[in-house]
Amino acid sequence: MRISCQKSDLLNSVNIVMKAVPAKSTMPILECLIIEASSLGIKLIANDMEIGIETLVKGKMMEVGAVALNAKVFSEIIRRLPDNEVNIFTEDNYVTEIICEKSKFSIVGRSGEEFPKLPNIIKENPLTLSQFTLKEVIRQTVFSISDNESNKIMTGELFDIKKNELRVISLDGHRISIRKIFMKEEYDDRKVIIPGKTLNEISKILSGESSSVVDIYFSEKHALFEFDDTVVVTRLIEGEYYRIDQMLSSDYETKVSINKKELLSCIERASLLIRETDRKPIIIKISENNFELSVETSLGSMKEEIDITMEGKDIVIGFNPKFLTDALRVIDDETVDIYLINPKAPCFIRDKEQSYIYLILPVNIHVRAD
Repeated sequence: MRISCQKSDLLNSVNIVMKAVPAKSTMPILECLIIEASSLGIKLIANDMEIGIETLVKGKMMEVGAVALNAKVFSEIIRRLPDNEVNIFTEDNYVTEIICEKSKFSIVGRSGEEFPKLPNIIKENPLTLSQFTLKEVIRQTVFSISDNESNKIMTGELFDIKKNELRVISLDGHRISIRKIFMKEEYDDRKVIIPGKTLNEISKILSGESSSVVDIYFSEKHALFEFDDTVVVTRLIEGEYYRIDQMLSSDYETKVSINKKELLSCIERASLLIRETDRKPIIIKISENNFELSVETSLGSMKEEIDITMEGKDIVIGFNPKFLTDALRVIDDETVDIYLINPKAPCFIRDKEQSYIYLILPVNIHVRAD
């Protein structure tokens, strides 16, 4: 195999496929990436058996072939080469030479025959979204997946497709995030659970351009994302997702309209006094168009008031501040509406169209009598 690429183009493609290279594996071949030169172009491929990525590299191909190289070693070499043309030659024994200006590396490669191929998915009836939309939907929901591998369902996000409506849902047992978008076309109804890890990695690769699209194809056990010169294939999480609609309620006893930026800043100030090990809640007291937020920890105490518009009853309720800040940071509205029922029931942050819904469970607190 003989190829020639600009360092910047090669490094960009290496960075993309490295997202599918495991740090350690019981199968050493998975710690490699494949360089494949054929009539279809120059491809880089990586696959950790959960997520596989294949991307095209701009460059010249002088001789076809393929080689598996240790991904970490190869990426570090390319990263440190001069910003110029990189020539890569592979001999019959898979020893690979990498030459750039006066730098010359010779590294041991291996055959890619034992490298697992990406699953073959029939590309029919894709779900088509703009890169901007998909990137935003992931950003606005993926923070509330669980990192507890003992419950695989919670480590993924539900993509619930009904005609021209897509709902993306995540939860971790303490909160639920829902983002709803309307699409230009209608699609067959479908529910799939996509690993949050995959969505996180895809969001890092997406350009976020509204004029560029992502085509998503589904098979029984996999999803394939195709955009620009890159293909990402992921296993779907098997099982039935939680019945979210039963957890959502339009009932409320108290409604608060509040400036999002003011509230977020206030919670962030209160969090300065909370150590991670403390697990101390912030206390919110709502009465007579006044929103009082307070916290008391071993480091000190803080109290702040914010003007609001409210409907309904007074209430005192406690929350984990991280759950509130995570939701508020991804909402773009200037004013947010918060719906509350009682101190032990979840609160809802949602807009009128319910294009986003954030459900957050409260923390039990002991309210002292004044």
